[in-house]
Amino acid sequence: MIDWTQKEVLILAFDHRSSFTEKLFGIKNRKPTSEEKKKIEEYKKLIFLGFRSALEKGVPKEIAGLLVDEEFGADILREARKSSFTFAMPVEKSGQEEFDFEYGADYTKHIEEFDPTFVKVLVRYNPATDKMLNQRQLQRLKLLSDYLKQTSKPFLFELIVPATSQQLAEAGSKEKYDLIIRPKLMCESLKEIQEAGVEPTVWKLEGVDNPDEAKAIVAQAQSGGRKAGVITLGRGESKEMVQKWLAVGAKIPGIIGFAVGRTIFWQPLVEYKAGTISQSEAIEKIANNYADFVELWQSEKKSQ
Repeated sequence: MIDWTQKEVLILAFDHRSSFTEKLFGIKNRKPTSEEKKKIEEYKKLIFLGFRSALEKGVPKEIAGLLVDEEFGADILREARKSSFTFAMPVEKSGQEEFDFEYGADYTKHIEEFDPTFVKVLVRYNPATDKMLNQRQLQRLKLLSDYLKQTSKPFLFELIVPATSQQLAEAGSKEKYDLIIRPKLMCESLKEIQEAGVEPTVWKLEGVDNPDEAKAIVAQAQSGGRKAGVITLGRGESKEMVQKWLAVGAKIPGIIGFAVGRTIFWQPLVEYKAGTISQSEAIEKIANNYADFVELWQSEKKSQ
């Protein structure tokens, strides 16, 4: 068994679905047509080619990983498995406030078909929001956690702690909420999720600016002797913000890597869609952006 508290995993995340269809292709309140679906699949393949190119340029395969969805990336999932890449696939419905399974009770069949390294969920959870909603989410997550434990499949849990309107008002701005209120709420959220019997292998969490708060979050993730790792997500933030978060995380034992997506691939895809760069240039830019974050992580880790 791999000890994920010790192993590094640096993930290029492109399991975005609703943000991809709506923001990149302007498809709202409907399913993409078969032609549009094909187009989205093509764009996802460009990201995958960027990932492959980064490995060819020297990103070590043993620490590299990718996260892609079945809806627009089934071929990529099969290819990743064939190539023995570390890869994760999501099982949540996209673009929803409340966690639920994309394929309902059939979620286990989809996991078994693609056999990913990690099964990933995205959950929005704030201890101060609707208790009933949180309870429903926890019940579903416990089902998944138990199933993954039985099948010895690593569980990648992406937690977003969105501010309530009251918390936002108290903080005065989104930036202040991130800085002052969110880190403590993240610890509380982890504790409530763990107490509900949900046991992630790796937590995929929003970055924090303060190293002491990052240490407190890791301590909660690993409380009670749990062997859980933590990776930092990008949240579509600017390159500078993500670099700052990674620089903090790389120096803290228990934070084992990152999962960054839009910060790496969004701009190259926008430029390619607008016709200002070629397909090969888009792939090259994605590869370089990913490789830059890997390099930053490695150099920060060495300097700790």
